[in-house]
Amino acid sequence: MAAGPFVRVQSDDFDLQAEVDRLTEGQHNIGAVVTFSGLCRDEGGMLGALELEHYPGMAEAEITRIATLAIERFELRGLTAIHRYGKIAPGENIVLVIAAASHRQAAFDGANFVMDFLKTSAPFWKKEHAKDGRQGDWVSAKDADDAARAKWADKE
Repeated sequence: MAAGPFVRVQSDDFDLQAEVDRLTEGQHNIGAVVTFSGLCRDEGGMLGALELEHYPGMAEAEITRIATLAIERFELRGLTAIHRYGKIAPGENIVLVIAAASHRQAAFDGANFVMDFLKTSAPFWKKEHAKDGRQGDWVSAKDADDAARAKWADKE
């Protein structure tokens, strides 16, 4: 079993392959690695950037709590969760979750669990900036995100 999750909240981009290599190095008990990389969409060509703010310290603590739950529930061998903040242009990375397990289903479930909780529990706020320079509103939470989290209710 993994010692604990690797969590970072940062403004800089991340290298997916470097993070997979870091998580799996020297571990020969891993049979599956699932990665999820969330990217900034251009919203039909209208979005110039997405601005992400977070509650420093609290965001890391909440992601660590979620990731630790995933490690315990799905018997993961390792888990990485990286979330960016600042202005992010369309096509750029926002979030990375890597779940490593002995078997594929645990890795898939672990990554899915972390993303469903991250979207609803971690203290991040998003503001859209239009391509024409206008500032949009802060993005509201989506009912679909709450519904996705609800399927894990027995896993909290």
